[in-house]
Amino acid sequence: MTDVLVLLVLLPLAGAVVAALVPARAVVGLVVAVAQLALGVVAAAAVLRDGPVLGELGGWAQPLGIGLRLDGPGAAVGLLSGVVVLAVAAHAAAVPAATGGPGYWPLVLVTVAGLQTVLVADDWFTTYVALELLTVGAVGLVALGGRRAYEPAVRYLCVAVLGSFAYLVAVALVYARTGPLALHDGAAAMPPGAATATVLGLVVVGLGLKSALFPLHAWLPAAHAAAPAAVSPLLSALVVKGSLVVLLRVWTGLGGDAHLGTLVGLLGGLAVLVGGVAAVRQERLKRLVAYSTVAQVGYVVLLVPLVTPSLLDPTDAAAADVARLAWQGGMLILLAHGLAKAAAFLAAGTLVQVAGGDRVADLRGIAARAPVVVMTFGVAGVALAGLPPSLAFVGKWQLLTAAVAGGAWWAVLVLLVGGLLTAAAVARVVATALRRPDDDEDDAPAAGAPVPRRVALPALTLAVLAIGAGVGSAWLADLTLVGTGVGT
Repeated sequence: MTDVLVLLVLLPLAGAVVAALVPARAVVGLVVAVAQLALGVVAAAAVLRDGPVLGELGGWAQPLGIGLRLDGPGAAVGLLSGVVVLAVAAHAAAVPAATGGPGYWPLVLVTVAGLQTVLVADDWFTTYVALELLTVGAVGLVALGGRRAYEPAVRYLCVAVLGSFAYLVAVALVYARTGPLALHDGAAAMPPGAATATVLGLVVVGLGLKSALFPLHAWLPAAHAAAPAAVSPLLSALVVKGSLVVLLRVWTGLGGDAHLGTLVGLLGGLAVLVGGVAAVRQERLKRLVAYSTVAQVGYVVLLVPLVTPSLLDPTDAAAADVARLAWQGGMLILLAHGLAKAAAFLAAGTLVQVAGGDRVADLRGIAARAPVVVMTFGVAGVALAGLPPSLAFVGKWQLLTAAVAGGAWWAVLVLLVGGLLTAAAVARVVATALRRPDDDEDDAPAAGAPVPRRVALPALTLAVLAIGAGVGSAWLADLTLVGTGVGT
């Protein structure tokens, strides 16, 4: 299985080189996307069956060589990446104008390679390099939005560099204290104390910047709004997930910290509420969807204070049960958000193109011309709000159960109010699209050709998956626990 781990990284890198040299860039991107999904399925099945997949590049063991390790969360996010990248690539091939230019395909594949490296890296420094590769690809994709995207792209780059610096300082502290940098051995090498708390604080700040954790999120709405229509889904569904996976791995590997865990949980709760309110108030469609991403990141980090007691006292059986539920719930929300938010951004990009403007008011009556796209946005909104039988509903139910069992009633309130805010934001868009304007109104949509099926189908597929994946999702919940040590 080591070859599969290597292929997960090398295949998109090789594809990026080929896509930069040949004219048929879209064909290369689609072929690589299909192969990447197949590799993701194989890797996820192996992890679920046999546990974490381990390997070393060139046969050199750590610390001399580069170790590889694919655990359950990495395999689950890798599977998500395969599905989302294939759907977005299909949309981009159908709508070349949504890509921002020929540089789109090499940059997408570089971004995928960075994410896959993050998922399989087994040491702190390789993870740092992978995060930088992921950032370079993502910033380049944002810049494809043209002149109006240059400022958000530079802002994103500056924020990402600051985040990388904080993470690199944490790496230096770990190296000075322990020598070996294997991620999964961190708890044994770094005993609890001031040094561990400092490392965790730096990692939370650094990766919080990269994943837009409140209040470090200011760069995200502008970057997502300015990016091309086929870029925003990747940024929201996948790029921020890489940083979140590393944050959660480091937190569990180092054993957590009670006070810092409470702070992270509170920031997550504020992210849900502030992001939800901001989404409801937005007048621009893509910014509305972008602020929803801020809220969804908050949902995921709510698991941190619920998991931490079990990390601090592994003998507490009740805390272990809460930790398992919270971890599964948070990870399922992460995966559901990836599917639903990619669908929402693809649908939003198509609606903006059809309406000729990105204001929510511009969508009045647009359902008559793009009924499938409006329906897709609504279905994605149902998944984001966590309504049954969606995958997000299963995740929220797990997280709610954990919060009640752990006595975190504030988290219960956040989860309930956050779902209502998301539903309100989505309902506002759908209601506007369904509202029939009078024929003499200035904002009545001009007649035009319906949206082609090949354009609407990728987003609709993702939205349906976000709903349908909630049925029979026990295997996926089990997969997210493999190799984490949570609740054991």
